[in-house]
Amino acid sequence: MKVAVPKETTPGETRVAAVPDSVAKAVAAGLEVVVESGAGLEANFPDSEYVAAGAKIAASAEETYRDAGAILKVQPPSDGEVVLMPRGAVLVGILQVVRRPELLEGLAGAGVTGMAMELIPRISRAQGMDVLSSQASIGGYKAVLVGAERLDKILPLQITAAGTLAPGRVLVLGAGVAGLQAIATAKRLGAVVEAFDVRSAVREEVESLGAKFLEIEVASAEGAGGYAREQSEEQVAKQRELLSDRIAAADLVITTAAVPGRRAPLLITGDMVAGMRPGSVIVDLAADSGGNCESTVPGEEVVLGGVTIVGIPDLPRTVPHHASQTYSRNLLNLLVSLLEEGRLEVDFEDEVVKAICVTHDGKVLYGKD
Repeated sequence: MKVAVPKETTPGETRVAAVPDSVAKAVAAGLEVVVESGAGLEANFPDSEYVAAGAKIAASAEETYRDAGAILKVQPPSDGEVVLMPRGAVLVGILQVVRRPELLEGLAGAGVTGMAMELIPRISRAQGMDVLSSQASIGGYKAVLVGAERLDKILPLQITAAGTLAPGRVLVLGAGVAGLQAIATAKRLGAVVEAFDVRSAVREEVESLGAKFLEIEVASAEGAGGYAREQSEEQVAKQRELLSDRIAAADLVITTAAVPGRRAPLLITGDMVAGMRPGSVIVDLAADSGGNCESTVPGEEVVLGGVTIVGIPDLPRTVPHHASQTYSRNLLNLLVSLLEEGRLEVDFEDEVVKAICVTHDGKVLYGKD
């Protein structure tokens, strides 16, 4: 079976869906891998490394897609890409099904089976396929570096002949994968770190990383699969009120709170931004889904009253080499689990397939349960 790895067409996307290491493993599993020329260049994987791993290089998108049984992508395909996909092919990628319902109609009309990696269930067997976790970990790490670079002070304590510099104070809102990685990174840089999450069960993980877990009396909001569930506006308002003092005291605030399929909860109002020290920084990892900060402008960096608010979308793509490595391993693990005698078996008795298969046999399946 031919596995196609096209060049990403979404502006600003630097990742690639397969790296030479995952290609070598796919070839060893009996798959033919065809990579579009230049697909890995922005992640610093040249064509020569793919050839050495056993892939064939295609000169164009049309050649890449031709006769493909499986197609691996990072971002959702454009309409122009969908028309190139062979009927019966299986498309695997982050399809953004909540925001792109028209894409699902297009895939169904083209007879393409779509598998949305953002819908991977949080079960033990699927941990190695969890793209949200693999990319969030990189995003949490990079968020601290982005914030530290923009701060007007350093994060670690310094005792010098010229005097003592107090450590920076970092507040992390949301202690999922991204938040925990942000905590760990900020601690390694020497900051004093506090963290808050609506799921009280994560307290032990936060404290194991050396951060202080903020005690705020709000009802726990742990949902299915360990994700946060949406809170009422009254609960969120109370949470914002109780957090305002800690936000004002922080030099760097990293926000990571998200609810799958919903707008990100608003945690920091414009008034709270106005109460922060000039020179402080907010890095909003939820910018793509509406932002945790009222003042966030997705895709931009703004300064209000001396406070910098960073809304860079999809931070993992700013670390494309390692982000591509982890993402490609997620996809490879899924492919290998679906292989039956050299073909991908779409078995709806498999709970992973049932969860992620959004189009099949000319029909849209997502949202039909």
